[in-house]
Amino acid sequence: MTGQTAIPVWSLEEVFPGFESEEYKRAKDEVKAELETMRSQLSESAPPEKEGDFSDWLLALLGRLDHLEMLADTLSAYAYARFSTDTKSPEVLAELNRVEALLVPAATVQVLFRNLLARHGARVRKAIRDDARLKEYAFVLEEALLFQKHQMATELEDLAADLSRSGADAWSRLQESILANASALWNEASGARKTMVELRNLAYDPDRAVREKAYRLELGIWKTYEIPVAAALNGVKGTVSTLNRRRGWETALDTSLAQARISKATLDALVGVMEESLPLWQRYLRAKARLLGRERLSFFDIFAPLQQAGAAIPTFGWEEAKAFIVRQFGTFDADMARFAEYAFEHRWIDALPREGKVGGAFCTHFPAAKQPRVLCSFDGTYSSLITIAHELGHAWHYETIKDMPVLLSQYPMTLAETASIFSETLVSNAAMAEIEAGSRMPLVELHLQDACQVIVDILSRFYFERAVFSEREEGELTPERLCALMLDAQAQTYGDALREDERHPYMWAVKGHYYIPGLSFYNFPYAFGQLFGMGLYSLYRKEGAPFAVRYRELLRATGSQPAVEVAHRAGFDIEKAGFWKGAMAAFEPEIEFLEVQAGQSRAATAGAR
Repeated sequence: MTGQTAIPVWSLEEVFPGFESEEYKRAKDEVKAELETMRSQLSESAPPEKEGDFSDWLLALLGRLDHLEMLADTLSAYAYARFSTDTKSPEVLAELNRVEALLVPAATVQVLFRNLLARHGARVRKAIRDDARLKEYAFVLEEALLFQKHQMATELEDLAADLSRSGADAWSRLQESILANASALWNEASGARKTMVELRNLAYDPDRAVREKAYRLELGIWKTYEIPVAAALNGVKGTVSTLNRRRGWETALDTSLAQARISKATLDALVGVMEESLPLWQRYLRAKARLLGRERLSFFDIFAPLQQAGAAIPTFGWEEAKAFIVRQFGTFDADMARFAEYAFEHRWIDALPREGKVGGAFCTHFPAAKQPRVLCSFDGTYSSLITIAHELGHAWHYETIKDMPVLLSQYPMTLAETASIFSETLVSNAAMAEIEAGSRMPLVELHLQDACQVIVDILSRFYFERAVFSEREEGELTPERLCALMLDAQAQTYGDALREDERHPYMWAVKGHYYIPGLSFYNFPYAFGQLFGMGLYSLYRKEGAPFAVRYRELLRATGSQPAVEVAHRAGFDIEKAGFWKGAMAAFEPEIEFLEVQAGQSRAATAGAR
């Protein structure tokens, strides 16, 4: 790695100067007052009788809800952003809890709003038809009416929201805190320790002994913490199952489909193509094993970098990473490049790994400030470069819609991955193009490695979560049972391309997505986003620069239309397997290329003998 610029931590001062600032206190006071007013108004007031006045009344109501949502989302995002980089701070945790308590009535306001819409459903639909000002809210209002059919009585929804702070949300934070703060002794002589995040990052180390040591230490940590983490998972999934029954959802997957704004036909088409592709991905894994000189991969080999004579996977200093990403974004859209440069220069990215910081990466946004922030852990590797590009794709998505009403800019988890996959594809393809053809094998493999995770590993997570929800209906699952279900899911997807005795039984403890109470099955959206994003990238390759304008329009529609309609804008039918097969086929030439490289490597090894 070259370049000595310090890896940054983010600046949040433009959102709020701090918890003690007057701006922050005013925002909390305003949210509290507005929640009380809205709760009273939605409970007691009736809309006007005249149709024209009804439209004005509905628009005014939507405006007030939008303002409330803007402030609430900003407070919530700010408190969590502070917590995510300082999970050990009792002051930060206490304030996060206070914000959660403050926002409990927001759930009741939402319930009351939906109930009000349902009571006047015919008038609402007529107003949408007759008043052009309401047409852009058509889908959002219809979606609210759908969810109204799946909510409990107001007082029960109020109770559920209140109990979540000490229930499912607390279980979720427990898993996060363990992941952020657990560590293991790495060097007995020096007493040096490595955090869980550092151990997991060593999965990319070129030294197999280092990777295996980190893997076994990680499994040892999870064995130590398996009881509280299993309790957390049981707590979250048990709560979700109970509330789904009370709300009239048949399964947690049905809820997730509605939240993802996709049909069952879309999910079936997607999962079906993922399942059909498994032999292709197992070919990739076998080719990688041959290139590593192994008969089969162990779990700690999945992320191993490949070596090629005369070629090296590039590494990056912070300034180099910034310049490379900005340059590649600029080949697509100059405004996108300027935005990324601004994000780098104004410390919108928290990239410094440190104890107490949550693992993984995410993008969050603050509607009141109309700004996003990105969290990741930069270590100079090519993979960390791609992670930044991915998260900045999310940030650019927000940039394209930040001027829209908040109620029209809340896109679902499926479409949330579209811009991120598109952005990382821009950067990864550019990196490969800048390397001589004979030296591209390591980067081709890295691209396949990431895609394999999004297809094969994501499918294993989908199988696992589906099984957990099924068994949780009958009672709590022990850590041993959770491990068994995870190993079974990995067997179904990785097949015999991965050694049976060296898989990862504790992936259920690693992935924070399982612990989000309000968002189950946060796995298939990644596969959706990967393939949908690649479909969009293929369009860009055909259409060239003019596609950038259509791309922005498509992103702006993600918060106000179902996914199938957004896809239609791009000319795709996501309810048919054909689209997904076409997107998946893009990986086959790369896998064939890697197989050729593996054959040549094996032949060279045999010749040397």
